Amino acid sequence: MELRPWIRRSLWLGLCVSGMWRLPLQAQTYQDCVKQALDAMAADSLSKAEELFRQAMRLEPAQRSNALLFNHIGRIQERRGEYAEALESYTRGLNQSPYTLGILLNRAALYLRLNRLDKALADYSGVLDLNAEHVEALLNRAYVYDRQRLYKNARADYEKVLGMFPSHDRAMLGLAIVNDKDNRPQEAMEMMERFVQVYPERAEGFAVKGGMELERKQYELARFDLDKAVRLDAGNPDMYVSRATYFQAVNERDAARADLEAALRLGADPQEIASLLLELKR
Repeated sequence: MELRPWIRRSLWLGLCVSGMWRLPLQAQTYQDCVKQALDAMAADSLSKAEELFRQAMRLEPAQRSNALLFNHIGRIQERRGEYAEALESYTRGLNQSPYTLGILLNRAALYLRLNRLDKALADYSGVLDLNAEHVEALLNRAYVYDRQRLYKNARADYEKVLGMFPSHDRAMLGLAIVNDKDNRPQEAMEMMERFVQVYPERAEGFAVKGGMELERKQYELARFDLDKAVRLDAGNPDMYVSRATYFQAVNERDAARADLEAALRLGADPQEIASLLLELKR
């Protein structure tokens, strides 16, 4: 039996909660609502999923697993760009279950996305208080420390990851960049040499290495590595922007302009490219 179009949705939900309306496919219990909500999420029916999660919590407001439902709702809201609401949902979930790593990580990542670095740092540190070897939290906290120019702290987190996984790509790149910023050029270049040996097909390694060589006015080495970065990932606009920086530094303006225009065709930020093109005219 199907519901007729003239039955108002609000009435339908009310009858379902009260138990007055019985349909084989309609969620009757907390577990039914959650299962249907998860199925709706998998089918990308986000609004339906959120409604069902909330319906489940109305049925059993004291259920301990409601913390995870708030987490699911937060993820749905984040996907819709409702960032303030998502933060509130994650926080409500943590209020019910303060030591749930998944919710802490989701809130920390959203704080980082919103550039609220102190809040992100607090949440990633909270994760590490619960699990001192959580790799994602270590990497992201190191990134926050880097952004805050707390290079010693960032170095410690990256080195901890490398102590567990000596060839971890993000940790190797992150540590090289931190050392470069912290006036430890030899250590930075040694790490980049190691990175390109371990990951010879990774364009970003040659781009970062080439950028460091350019800063040191090692122009031939920089050109070699930046050319290789473009060859390895010819569809990535960032590789062309990196090489354009080299061309600008050696006053090859036409080549720099060509790379910036290629980056623009490949989807680079038009405002960024316009700004860089303007610099070439000065």
